[in-house]
Amino acid sequence: MILPRLIALACIAALSWPASGTADEQVVAGLSQNRISITANFDGTEILIFGAVKRDAPAPDGPPLEVVITVEGPDEAVAVRRKARWAAIWLNRDSVEIDSAPSFYAVSTSGPLRAALSNTEDLRHAITIKRAIRSVGAPPGIDDPKSFTEALIRIREAVGLYQLNEGTVRITEETLFETRVALPANLVEGNYEVRVFLTRGGRIANSFKTAIFVQKVGLERFLFTLAHEQPLLYGLLSIAIAILAGWAASAAFRQFKS
Repeated sequence: MILPRLIALACIAALSWPASGTADEQVVAGLSQNRISITANFDGTEILIFGAVKRDAPAPDGPPLEVVITVEGPDEAVAVRRKARWAAIWLNRDSVEIDSAPSFYAVSTSGPLRAALSNTEDLRHAITIKRAIRSVGAPPGIDDPKSFTEALIRIREAVGLYQLNEGTVRITEETLFETRVALPANLVEGNYEVRVFLTRGGRIANSFKTAIFVQKVGLERFLFTLAHEQPLLYGLLSIAIAILAGWAASAAFRQFKS
């Protein structure tokens, strides 16, 4: 498995140019797959992200090389609600609309995140999970809007939609690197942006960007399109299937009794 990867990296290094940066070190990267199809039995998948550092001279002295990789799903607006107890009933009391939050976000690093990335670079490139979420303001009367963002992060971390994977990027001789990122079953369709950052001493030396396309196919695509483009027909079809299923169950039960 190592030889094909090295050949692929050599081809990438020869034919590709990094997305940004003018440092002596340049990063090139590849993916095990750049297209994911969501079928009826899709239960998640795993992608391999690998790459190499291209240099014209030996690795520089000083802070060690670190690699930070992010995978970001399509952004969406999210309403986060806080419940409050009234008598014996829990009711939605406060609500904050978060303007833009990734539907999926994973951060993988070669070491502790705070050692690999400074706050300034995080602010500039929006790398950590909390920086990737944008909430402009909160309605009057909300004293702690940050708690709503923290709640969203906590909820999505619990179901694998937000991930912080420290120390999962393996670096070999400060040249080759690789990591694996698990994608859950409940992915949203669209382009998933993959960013690779080389850092030294917390500062970004170079970066690379690519994408993964996620799309529903087969029966999943048909039902999704029907529900969104022809909701009336979708509703009638659902009712017809429910009636047919009920009739079939009733007929089978009568046959069993006789």
